[in-house]
Amino acid sequence: MNISKVGVIGAGQMGTGIAQVCGLAGIDVLLNDVTEARTAGGIEALRRNFGKLVERRALEAEAVEAATLRISPAPDLAAFGECDLVIEAASENEEVKRRIFGMVCPHLKSEALLASNTSSISITRLAAATDRPEKFIGIHFMNPAVKMQLVELIRGIATEDATFEVAKDFLARLGKTATLSEDFPAFIVNRILLPMINEAIYTLYEGVGSVEAIDTAMKLGANHPMGPLTLADFIGLDTLLSVMQVLHEGLADPKYRPCPLLVKYVEAGWLGRKTQRGFYDYRSGTPVPTR
Repeated sequence: MNISKVGVIGAGQMGTGIAQVCGLAGIDVLLNDVTEARTAGGIEALRRNFGKLVERRALEAEAVEAATLRISPAPDLAAFGECDLVIEAASENEEVKRRIFGMVCPHLKSEALLASNTSSISITRLAAATDRPEKFIGIHFMNPAVKMQLVELIRGIATEDATFEVAKDFLARLGKTATLSEDFPAFIVNRILLPMINEAIYTLYEGVGSVEAIDTAMKLGANHPMGPLTLADFIGLDTLLSVMQVLHEGLADPKYRPCPLLVKYVEAGWLGRKTQRGFYDYRSGTPVPTR
């Protein structure tokens, strides 16, 4: 099966990133969100991000212009009837994702593949909420999708071999490296990475070190490109909490219990960079630790 048109549901950071990657690979993309305003906002954010990449000379202006022309807003889910593959990239909430699949499936052609960009939720359970579990697969792009090389492929119990092969070929066309993960909570990357970040938050919560001390220690002591609390703000503390809850509930192991300080920050609406406050305050333009 040749993937010539992709639909992306969710015009946030991940959805626009996936659309960018597909556009750069010469694939037509339809982008949709819950309202036309949010879809338009995603298209505008996508253009700004492309512009920054050109400014940094990471991409040629001609390639960006051609990719931008391949990405169009979809006024509603009915527009996805012409897509060969639809990728859901909504918030990390199983109920929301299942509702989206229930709404989009009636509009898809019978041979279309359906995928979720979920970073932690069971692909088998999500597939069961669709009319095509054999054509359903997890395609988990890393953030930011344009920059990060890895994509996790996750098969549900009903995913057919043909679906997996088409998804693998699709990622090769995007220039990405695919790694196969079994359908366990949080898959590979987040199963390892997010508990490490949660432990860093416990280290802050227990007063072992300050925000700056913890980030500096891991950058210079473990040679990480950024500290775990900076990374938490970049990921989004709400997303981090959701994944930790999936791990805690799915594996029933107390070592995955979300740190109470993480819960408190999310309750306060301090979700990281996207709200301008998290473990750092970004409102002045210069990150300032909040603890």
